[in-house]
Amino acid sequence: MGKIVAFLNQKGGVGKTTTCVNMAGYLAQMGKKVLLLDIDPQGNASSNLGIEKDSKPKTIYNVIVDDNTIDEVIVPTKLENLDLIPSDVDLAGAEIELVQMNNREKVVRNILKKVVNNYDYICIDCPPSLGLITVNALTACDSVLIPIQCEYFALEGLSQLMYTIKLVKKHLNENIDVEGVVLTMKDNRSNLGQSVAQDITKYFGKKVYKTIIPRNIRLAEAPSFGEPICVYDPKCTGAIAYRTLTEEFLKNNE
Repeated sequence: MGKIVAFLNQKGGVGKTTTCVNMAGYLAQMGKKVLLLDIDPQGNASSNLGIEKDSKPKTIYNVIVDDNTIDEVIVPTKLENLDLIPSDVDLAGAEIELVQMNNREKVVRNILKKVVNNYDYICIDCPPSLGLITVNALTACDSVLIPIQCEYFALEGLSQLMYTIKLVKKHLNENIDVEGVVLTMKDNRSNLGQSVAQDITKYFGKKVYKTIIPRNIRLAEAPSFGEPICVYDPKCTGAIAYRTLTEEFLKNNE
């Protein structure tokens, strides 16, 4: 059975989607069969993997709200071993639809049950919020990977996130755990990044990955070309960091 990992931080702009897409890309390159589920209505992970928003593909919304099966919305990506369930802005309306459904917190879990045995890893790119869609992801997943930006307000809102995970563990998914915390967007010219890294390590201890993702212009460019960094520029510092992070993740999961 595949492992389901939710990439989550309700604070936007912390490198959540970048981390999800690029780790999924490297897992696929390393021979793992991977499915990326985009459940962020912004659909940035879908764009990052080459899905044109104007093309109006079937998305996870069509599985949640319409009669489409999950197999009908899974699309292959440019990378061998990496499949995608896209998202788009329509998914914002799914919050309202979900409220009226039976077992509304378990809709995504029941959808993924049908394909979890086909993959080694399912990576969920969550919205930057703690709404019903995110609760669905937390109910479906085995663990949560939390990207945190190396900036002054990094720890802001983390207590609320941890409280939400604790509530889900108590009432909906007793198996959920924090997979790890990855520090992103570190500016090596600044002492602030080092200070923030120390504070986060104090808070999360051994859950913090040793690999830190630096600020890197090539990482910022890759999404506009519809490619993960392992395809766009595998030799840049950002690519090397994400490859090392993925190796660390796999080592922890052996």
